[in-house]
Amino acid sequence: MTPEVVAPIQLDFSSPEFFSQLDALLAWESVSNDSIQQRVKEIIDQVRKHKDQAVLEYTCRFDRRQITSMAELTLGSEHLQKALDAIQPEQRAALETAASRIREYHQHQQQSSWNYRESDGTLLGQQVTPMDRVGLYVPGGRASYPSSVLMNAIPASVAGVPEVVMVVPAPEGGLDELVLAAAAIAGVNRVFTIGGAQAVAALAYGTQTIPRVDKIVGPGNVYVATAKREVFGQVGIDMIAGPSEILVVCDGKSNPDWIAMDLFSQAEHDEDAQAILISPDRDFLGQVQESINRLLPTLERKGIIAASLNKRGALIAVPDLESACELVNRIAPEHLELSVENPETLLPKIRHAGAIFMGRYTAEALGDYCAGPNHVLPTSGTARFSSPLGVYDFQKRSSVIHFSEQGASEMGKVASVLARGESLTAHARSAEYRIK
Repeated sequence: MTPEVVAPIQLDFSSPEFFSQLDALLAWESVSNDSIQQRVKEIIDQVRKHKDQAVLEYTCRFDRRQITSMAELTLGSEHLQKALDAIQPEQRAALETAASRIREYHQHQQQSSWNYRESDGTLLGQQVTPMDRVGLYVPGGRASYPSSVLMNAIPASVAGVPEVVMVVPAPEGGLDELVLAAAAIAGVNRVFTIGGAQAVAALAYGTQTIPRVDKIVGPGNVYVATAKREVFGQVGIDMIAGPSEILVVCDGKSNPDWIAMDLFSQAEHDEDAQAILISPDRDFLGQVQESINRLLPTLERKGIIAASLNKRGALIAVPDLESACELVNRIAPEHLELSVENPETLLPKIRHAGAIFMGRYTAEALGDYCAGPNHVLPTSGTARFSSPLGVYDFQKRSSVIHFSEQGASEMGKVASVLARGESLTAHARSAEYRIK
């Protein structure tokens, strides 16, 4: 039951206990525990050993399905196109508009191979190539995230990946047509209706039916996240994502109802999601609190929002916007809204944030669906060293080295000295053979 009053913690930057209180608020436990980790390891081991048979057994057990062959779990491009043709015209138009914007944005991320030649004729450079095959995990069941399909598959396509394989669980055989329609628009090649740790294992190691991939991307529950962590190294992964986050910096001049709803937009994802508002205007913080209590009862997911705000939400008073930027960089949020008069003046001060939404009209929700930049973003402070998913995540860079005879002779002398200094005689002699 939703409490009558939702009370995000109120913090004051000037308080002696502020930073310890903030650290406690931001603390997030690992996505897994020993019991889940052991269960996931067992599932992965069974899929490695028994391949299709194990996938079938786990799918029947966990998704409550009665199937006897992998063919029943496989959807081709014709099935995806049929789903696309079946959805409502306005849904198709929305998906196609979002896909077009996402594709256009990510085309700007394209990287080219390059090289340069030294005076002695030596050629040095870098060759950029796409991965051969990528696996996309899409949640199923109660969740329906066609936007996630677009955000993960389109950058891979733009990068030049020739094959994108999607897995999506279908509990009791149920599939979301919007998800399949999004797969058709995004250019997904094949879909397998499996989920959980067994799907991650199948993508990582391959089975008789499911091809082995080079990288696994896409969100999932704790079992999926744990499985991705377990298979990392065998394949690449996008990230181990924590709960959704939004941090709003406001000068107190935005509509408080807008800001309250922006906070709700992430809080409704999960009871562990985090929504924080920072402002130098204490009266405005009170106005947003009033908006929260007035607007919350009107929302379908009010129970989840209330739990999120009471558990991990915060309204933070700061002396000025300079201090607000200091806090942004300490928190390194997934989503940052700069709801201020001149957001361009604050932008150079922001070093750590997954996505930055500028101005009063740029709701974070636009970024989730149709702005164009990717909505797969670093969480739990990892924006300090991580970036949004992009074309570069589906490409590899190979160094290109082509010495001329003269260059090999000159650099061979350098390599010889360094190699002998490391007592690696074969290295030294290999280089020395080319010295004129």
